[in-house]
Amino acid sequence: MLEAYSTAPQAREPFATGAYDQLLFWTVMILLGISLVMVYSASIAIAEARSAVGHQSTYYLIRQAMFIGVSLVAAYVTFQISMDWWQKMAPYLFLAAIALLVLVLIPGVGRNINGSQRWLSLFVINLQPSEFMKLFAAMYVADYAVRKSAQMDSIVNGFLPMVAVMFLVGFLLLREPDFGALAVVATISISILWLAGINIWIFIGLIAVLPAAVYFLIVSSPYRLQRVIGFMDPWADPFGKGYQLSHALIAFGRGEWFGVGLGASVEKLLYLPEAHTDFLFAVIAEELGFVGVVAVLSLFAWIVIRAFGIGKEAIANERNFSALLAQGIGVWIGVQAIINIGVNMGLLPTKGLTLPLLSFGGSGLLANCIAMAVLLRIDYENRLIQKGIRV
Repeated sequence: MLEAYSTAPQAREPFATGAYDQLLFWTVMILLGISLVMVYSASIAIAEARSAVGHQSTYYLIRQAMFIGVSLVAAYVTFQISMDWWQKMAPYLFLAAIALLVLVLIPGVGRNINGSQRWLSLFVINLQPSEFMKLFAAMYVADYAVRKSAQMDSIVNGFLPMVAVMFLVGFLLLREPDFGALAVVATISISILWLAGINIWIFIGLIAVLPAAVYFLIVSSPYRLQRVIGFMDPWADPFGKGYQLSHALIAFGRGEWFGVGLGASVEKLLYLPEAHTDFLFAVIAEELGFVGVVAVLSLFAWIVIRAFGIGKEAIANERNFSALLAQGIGVWIGVQAIINIGVNMGLLPTKGLTLPLLSFGGSGLLANCIAMAVLLRIDYENRLIQKGIRV
């Protein structure tokens, strides 16, 4: 609920000129536009080859357009909701996300695809709860940090309760398994706690333990271990463990400076697996070249920069929850983009993470667009406060 100090009507209009960050809005829209074009380009061959989709070349294009449409409607609704409501609901949304992670593991309820049980079938689409856990975890940790601000230096009262909750989330994600989502959620949580002013020695101890934890998770799972081995030298087994990465690297090599041209990729012709999802960036590199790669990286960099800038403005307005959440969203988009791009370029082992706002998929796009709407809402409320309107 907004109470006006001033009666200026233009300050209350959400879409009035200057009432929100239009450059950030159009950055997101450009990425969604690129998504539509590149998903279509990357999926034509696989769509024509699959009898399950009726050999329709436009199958993934149509579904991606539907996903984007639904996501934009959800983003519009999200933008209308005040940050006070999100803060109040943060613990309940987090509990709902945990419930969905439990539900997806129940045999006969969760859907298993390619050996991973990460989806709930909603008949029309498959819902992936881990995508929403990223957003709701950011909200919960931001709310927790604000509520426990006076106890952030305490291991027992401030740190351990959060660790216990995140261990539960980590356990559920690893049961799917979804190590990539766990890495993103853990990074978001640690980053928000650090930004909230957690004790420096607790933070250093946490960072020191992480490499050992990652090592244990890798060696304890033959599946993850094989991925790391394939990552270390994909050319040692280019038709086995290194098949996907070797073809991604070939795509990058073919792209050179300006790419082979839109639609002219060879690797998407059933050579590169998951070309329209996890490895879409490799197709972008092949078709649009170094110039296209830099353009996409610049768009993601601007989202991260603005997220931290909006967070800084919220701090100045004494809106601590909004500040931490904005920066948490920036960490989420930036880290997930870096991991996906790193995997595509052979800098990181395969994680199964999509490229935010670009890769094919309904759950990821919906969660990303809602997060962007929340970020725009924080910026909108910052501007209202600066105009003398109480939020």
